[in-house]
Amino acid sequence: MDAVQDRCFISIEDYLADELLADTKHEYSNGRVYAMAAATKNHQSIIVNVLAEIRQHLKGTPCRPYGSDVKIKAGQQFFYPDMMVVCADPSSNPYYTEAPLLVVEVLSPSTRRTDQTLKRDAYQALPSVQEYVLIDQDFVDVEVCRRASGWMSKYYFLGDVVCLESIGLTIAVVEIYRWVENEEMEAFNSNPAQ
Repeated sequence: MDAVQDRCFISIEDYLADELLADTKHEYSNGRVYAMAAATKNHQSIIVNVLAEIRQHLKGTPCRPYGSDVKIKAGQQFFYPDMMVVCADPSSNPYYTEAPLLVVEVLSPSTRRTDQTLKRDAYQALPSVQEYVLIDQDFVDVEVCRRASGWMSKYYFLGDVVCLESIGLTIAVVEIYRWVENEEMEAFNSNPAQ
């Protein structure tokens, strides 16, 4: 049994080298490599909406937003978050950071469990991370976990405004979900009085 497990193990160095040549992105957790699933239009709409707001807000600051092509190194793990903000990066590696300030993941059926457990624990263990945001694409639900509040979750819904304290930005939930097609947004958009 150990021999089988050893054949599945890949070193960090091999993972990083292979990832530069791969057609598909892969995440790495303690010697194991996992292919990334394709994103839906709803998923991408959420990321573009949030990234646009953050990019505009960060102009003229030393902080930079990154999309899902830059990795986070968290201990012996490498993840591609959907979005992050980095303000001070001691790493000279052009493909990953170990010092994100804010991390955003969009939940999907295939990633929900990993985003809510493995990644949450890994990101929150990084001293630089001040906020972890989980956005559900199937219904309107934004969860924000902050270091300052002991990582207690705070939830935001339609009509609410999300405050990203780590970068001093507020975003209306309706703006996060602009162009997203799910039951809640369809009901909201069909009633202009809201």
